Amino acid sequence: MMIMECCGVGLKGNMHLGQVGTNGLFLGERLGSLNRDLGTQWLKNSRMVKRVGKFMKYGFLVSVLTSDVNQRIAHDPLILEKSSFFEMPDADPKSVAAIILGGGAGTRLFPLTSRRAKPAVPIGGCYRLIDVPMSNCINSGIRKIFVLTQFNSFSLNRHLSRTYNFGDGVTFSDGFVEVLAATQTSGDAGKKWFQGTADAVRQFMWVFEDTKHKNIEHVVILSGDHLYRMNYMEFVQKHIDTNADVTVSCVPMDDSRASDYGLMKIDGTGRIIHFAEKPKGPSLEAMQVDTTLLGLSHSDAKKYPYIASMGVYVFRTDVLLQLLKSKYPTCNDFGSEIIPSAVREYNVQAYLFNDYWEDIGTIKSFFDANLALTEEPPKFEFYDPKTPFFTSARFLPPTKVDKCRIVDSIISHGCFLRGCSIQHSIVGIRSRLETGVELQDTMMMGADYYLTESEIASLLAEGKVPIGVGQNTKIRNCIIDKNAKIGKNVVIANKDGVEEADRPSEGFYIRSGITVILKNATIKDGLII
Repeated sequence: MMIMECCGVGLKGNMHLGQVGTNGLFLGERLGSLNRDLGTQWLKNSRMVKRVGKFMKYGFLVSVLTSDVNQRIAHDPLILEKSSFFEMPDADPKSVAAIILGGGAGTRLFPLTSRRAKPAVPIGGCYRLIDVPMSNCINSGIRKIFVLTQFNSFSLNRHLSRTYNFGDGVTFSDGFVEVLAATQTSGDAGKKWFQGTADAVRQFMWVFEDTKHKNIEHVVILSGDHLYRMNYMEFVQKHIDTNADVTVSCVPMDDSRASDYGLMKIDGTGRIIHFAEKPKGPSLEAMQVDTTLLGLSHSDAKKYPYIASMGVYVFRTDVLLQLLKSKYPTCNDFGSEIIPSAVREYNVQAYLFNDYWEDIGTIKSFFDANLALTEEPPKFEFYDPKTPFFTSARFLPPTKVDKCRIVDSIISHGCFLRGCSIQHSIVGIRSRLETGVELQDTMMMGADYYLTESEIASLLAEGKVPIGVGQNTKIRNCIIDKNAKIGKNVVIANKDGVEEADRPSEGFYIRSGITVILKNATIKDGLII
């Protein structure tokens, strides 16, 4: 005798039909983000179903189920194929906007941020940090980009306007790059500058309520001071697949750096159940988890017992508006306030990014990340034929090299190198190194302009120092900011191992044992640092 039952069931976007047991009960199974059962998928994880090329909303399903459903599937496997019109919607880049946060005052990157915003700091010889999230957006197909700025934003704004223009004057596309600078408006609240990452977005929430942006369904929040290559649409797709309100991109983290990041705990479906921003001491130890949940091997899980937030998020637009305007109107920061609060009431999911990622937040991390680009093979490289990184087109000539020794280094375009030795270093655009110069473990940013040969000769005749590095100068473990003028017979080595020093009148600082030559600084002939 075959048992037959009729059932009416409301289905959520993360459910599918299962089987009917011998007790006649209807069984449904939740689709988790990390361990899906891809067995009898009658309804895939989706808020829409696609049928005959058109999207149809659903909310209630009435079916007749029999107890021999598994036998029917075994005898007629086409049953599953017949259900293939239930398809998971692909994330549409046109429905996604990106917000890149320009960062705060950048005190930990000082003195590189004394005259520029963090995202405008040069990296890799010819790029700026802002080129990383901008290029990731472009390579992901995201063309609606907002950049929030507040501190020292002149060079950042100039770089964005010169580099990223989705239309010359007249454009018929819906792509744009909009710089949203901190400003004061009417009312008491409008007299305050950005109070944090969440407050910066909140002050421009009216942009997303504008009718011309009504088709933006998801908002990706990005930082302007990270180094990584990421397809944001895969991130958004995971967000849609799990029917999440908020999704946080995360990386496995070791003990040495875990306290510098927001840490999380997740359940078996990838949902975040606890979030702590930069915990210390016992609170830090309490955030240790079994990271095999993320797919790590047991040996790697022991090395990386924490799950750290990258500070990269995707929100449903309506949820973002709700969180910032009505739920938590006084919370000013995403990492320390909005995300921990949202975990309690919303579906906040984790997305594992298991690739190279570095937070360029300090002088040491900036220095190490740059020199790591010279390694073979490098952990990260800017060149990739399918996902290139973009920057300002400067139309510079090729670098000219005359009797030089160059080992494990990156030389940017437009340089003049004469009889010098360069080892494990980066030489930025328009750099000039004279005979006898030795550069080792050094990041040289280059120059914004050239001096002519006659100008250089005139300066030398007057006893002045031209832009570049003079003859027989030895430099080691150093960051040389743009347009620096370093004279002849100079030694920059920090042989005494000084960790911290402030010598702005002499043109340099020392941070974490690394000598930083200031932008436009002059280091006189024969000086020993």
